[in-house]
Amino acid sequence: MKFSLIATLVVLALAQGSFAQDMPDLERLGQYFEEMKTKMTQELTEMIRNQDLTNQAQTFLEDRKTQLEPLAAQIQDQLKSVATTVEEQIKPLAVNVQAQIQPLVQDFQKQMEAILLRLTEQTKAIGN
Repeated sequence: MKFSLIATLVVLALAQGSFAQDMPDLERLGQYFEEMKTKMTQELTEMIRNQDLTNQAQTFLEDRKTQLEPLAAQIQDQLKSVATTVEEQIKPLAVNVQAQIQPLVQDFQKQMEAILLRLTEQTKAIGN
């Protein structure tokens, strides 16, 4: 029995030594898994942040578009109104200027016709 007790103690001592050698490997493996967990958590958090930022930017743009569309329509209506007002003011001025220039244009046309007629007569006289 002493022999079996001693043999058991030896086996336990060897087993304890074997486990003691495996302990640093197990610690390293545990540390590796812990680092992987931390890294994956950080990457997932970053992905969620980026997705959240993208969603916030999209929401912001949609909100601003919704706010600016009525303003753009209002500005467009005001521009149409201003264009109509300017046209109403310029039309009489254009008619007035045309009325003043028309006699000058007609007079210039008569003078040019007279000059061309004289040139034609002189050319015929030189040709004969």
